[in-house]
Amino acid sequence: MNADARYMAAAIALSERGRGRTAPNPNVGCIIVRNGHVVGRGWTQPGGRPHAEAMALTEAAEGARGASAYVTLEPCFHQSHRGPACSLLLREAGITRVVIASSDPDPRTDGQGAAMLRDGGVEVMTGIMEAEACTAMAGFFTRQRHGRPHVTLKLATSLDGQIARANGESQWITGPQARAHTHLERARHDSILVGRGTVEADQPRLDVRLPGLENRSPMRVMLGAGKPPKGWNAITAPEDIAGLAGTDFLMVEGGARTASAFIAADLVDRLLLYRAPILIGAGRAAMGDIGLEKLGAAQGRWRLAGARMLGLDRMELYERIRAA
Repeated sequence: MNADARYMAAAIALSERGRGRTAPNPNVGCIIVRNGHVVGRGWTQPGGRPHAEAMALTEAAEGARGASAYVTLEPCFHQSHRGPACSLLLREAGITRVVIASSDPDPRTDGQGAAMLRDGGVEVMTGIMEAEACTAMAGFFTRQRHGRPHVTLKLATSLDGQIARANGESQWITGPQARAHTHLERARHDSILVGRGTVEADQPRLDVRLPGLENRSPMRVMLGAGKPPKGWNAITAPEDIAGLAGTDFLMVEGGARTASAFIAADLVDRLLLYRAPILIGAGRAAMGDIGLEKLGAAQGRWRLAGARMLGLDRMELYERIRAA
């Protein structure tokens, strides 16, 4: 890995710190490097401001003059009442080289930020670790391209695909390490959704119960008719997620009817599967009918993006394969 890729990888890692907290703005990361030393770091702050570039420039101060900036998304071009354009900030700070992972599909920037920098004599490189950066900012790109949040469906099952015994007993299928990982995933999402049946039967808290991350609990959403509990939002159909305010990353946790509805509507972008080394037999299946008419239609839709052991349980991450 060359120096540009190393620094961009670090900027992408910083961008993950803002994931699930910056909507409607993207969770960008930025690193400023001068003479081989990192002089500034920044990531988009909760609520979308300050931007990553502004944070990094503040830390770098005079060290930004003559330095290179590594940014996971093209610096914004448009002025806002919440802050100046980042492309202008970088230029005025004396940055001489900007390395960009991905262009910004927002029409208010879309190439204009890079052009402003070049017009000011700044060297601009683009496309460095673009795929990795887009994955880290998937919520923003999904919202821009499809008008809805990026959706993760979480399932915790037995080896034979059950999520509960026939009588509904489900605590606990997976062990403490897998459950802790679920809480970490919750902290990376703006909102979390379950079906009305799960709300009524389990009265779930759906919060983050990891030390130091308690303030990262996502907004709670109920799928189904009827009045939601106090502090919850409600939608009546999976397609209604497009209207969830402040939500670019949505986590769907269940139950089986809800999971099936989101799969049937082809709204799941990421499948997070926790598999426990137990057999339940006659129980409650993880999913019901998803509208599959023939087995061949199920092929080629998912790719394994990662897997690891969490105690005795196996976590597998799958990503939806979509046409470019």
